[in-house]
Amino acid sequence: MADRMTKEQRHKCMSHIRSKDTRPELLVRKALFAAGFRFRVNVSSLPGTPDIVLRKYNTAIFVNGCFWHGHPGCRLYTIPKSNTRFWQEKVEKNKRRDAAVALRLEARGWNVITVWECSLDSSHRQDTIASLVLQIRGNGRKARLESAERRERLAAARKEAADRRVRRSDLEEEISKIYDIPARIRRASVADGDPIPYGQDDYDDSASD
Repeated sequence: MADRMTKEQRHKCMSHIRSKDTRPELLVRKALFAAGFRFRVNVSSLPGTPDIVLRKYNTAIFVNGCFWHGHPGCRLYTIPKSNTRFWQEKVEKNKRRDAAVALRLEARGWNVITVWECSLDSSHRQDTIASLVLQIRGNGRKARLESAERRERLAAARKEAADRRVRRSDLEEEISKIYDIPARIRRASVADGDPIPYGQDDYDDSASD
């Protein structure tokens, strides 16, 4: 079916689509808030500026428009008939960027969740939100476990460092005792008027051969 809009009309229509605070994003935020979650939105300090970030749960959520992010097999992902190549390249670029952003976030320890626009229509919304809540809570349990493991590793590393310091101190003290013994013997022998029990060269560096 041919596009019923001209190139200029299509451009104007697309340019009016919001990039943030979209209706799908607002639906997800409202549902998560009602479920007791607290979060930040549009966090620019993270790769890709996730739409919703739950730090407590190590979770970054992207609420993606099906057209702009190329949702495969979705009825909302239909390339316009006018200027087709331009839109195909634009969507493919978005998909590559999305994949790269997800990898960067995961490398930092974040759990990345994508919520598609089509999954928030009235017939699927309840199931989508329920599944999302389960994923977030699962991520929270995982985050707590990883945090506990990190604390255990840190405590073990600190104990090992303390043990090394003690062993080094003991070794230094032992070495000091060993090298101090001849000097004490020499001082005691001279004070008693007895000859030095070992060779002169062992104790007096100034003696000549």
